[in-house]
Amino acid sequence: MDNTIWMTFFLSSLLLALSPGAGAINSMSITIKYGLQKSLIANVGLQIGNIINITFVGAGIGTLLTQSEVLFSTLKWIGAFYLIYLGIKKLREPPHNNSLQQKQPDISSKALIIQSIIVNVTNPKSIVFLVALLPQFISADKPYLEQILILAGTLILVDSFVMFGYSFLAGKIIGRLKNERYMRLLNRLFGSMFISAGAVIAVSSQS
Repeated sequence: MDNTIWMTFFLSSLLLALSPGAGAINSMSITIKYGLQKSLIANVGLQIGNIINITFVGAGIGTLLTQSEVLFSTLKWIGAFYLIYLGIKKLREPPHNNSLQQKQPDISSKALIIQSIIVNVTNPKSIVFLVALLPQFISADKPYLEQILILAGTLILVDSFVMFGYSFLAGKIIGRLKNERYMRLLNRLFGSMFISAGAVIAVSSQS
């Protein structure tokens, strides 16, 4: 793959990852509730979700999704309801569960990974973006699979580092919050962000 083409894709992937979305909200929320180590496990789930989305697009399923109103709407509403569910759950969460002076609640790695996979896979705009982006960097005169693997690897590495950055930032924030009042406000903030992200997906269209 040409270095110029790769660098352009790298910058596009970086801009996409830096744009605050459900993945970033998920990473920061988990860091604040369970700690940085758990957020790294959740990051694995987000990247598995990216792999699934890229596989769908590479196999042509993404194109089918963009052309089918029924499939798009179904996935859209699943994603919207799931994010809203996470938001309501966060809003109702007792502030003492997050307090640095309390023992952190435990959660299995499997549950974190599954939640994070769902967050990425049920976002149809992510697949639509990949459908629009990936073909621009594929050369017809070069091996297709090799190019897809390079682009997929680049996207996943970039997204992994950016999500870690969001988690690290959230870890710095939590270090300054030591009372229930601030933790309650933080729960409301992230709950509202999840609900807002779900609402954005709910009103989105295929275009």
